[in-house]
Amino acid sequence: MHTMTEQNLINAFGGESQAHMRYLIFGDIARHEGFANVARLFQAVAHAEYVHAGDHYTELKHLDGGFVANSMAAFGPGNTAKNLALAIAGETFEIEEMYPAYRHVAQLQEERGAVRSFEWAYGTEIMHKALFEKAQAAVNAGKDVALGAVQICAVCGYTVEGSAPDRCPLCKATRDKFVAFDPPATSNPHE
Repeated sequence: MHTMTEQNLINAFGGESQAHMRYLIFGDIARHEGFANVARLFQAVAHAEYVHAGDHYTELKHLDGGFVANSMAAFGPGNTAKNLALAIAGETFEIEEMYPAYRHVAQLQEERGAVRSFEWAYGTEIMHKALFEKAQAAVNAGKDVALGAVQICAVCGYTVEGSAPDRCPLCKATRDKFVAFDPPATSNPHE
């Protein structure tokens, strides 16, 4: 594998790993503040980021040893409103800068596995940003977000609210590969 693509995969693995942990922490804060659906959204997206990290990591199976991962990470957790702003900023960075650049380099270097991993993550981050913006609008209005089931593709991390598709639009995995993060039984997702 070419050195630049390899380092970009290492960096992307680091960034997605940090996002996974950050979103789990943000979910705990949202739950504590009474935003059960925002907490569930953070938990679902954390799972998608775990999938992305795993996809990137798998592409690095040829390595043996320790490497430094340079990645963008949002620090300074706060209340749910601040944490949603941090999440949106992180997703925006991945959409506008990180994944387009990483994908372009991998394409130039003809690293097909890396291109696929970067494209899957990029396509998913767009969905994450939209869902976080929806949650931010609700929290800014003092409400929990109205949120149906959040479905995560276990192969590529694709994220969708509502029913899982018959086939994932990104990786073509079948519906049975989706993990559902359902609303609590006592919650009306349309409140």
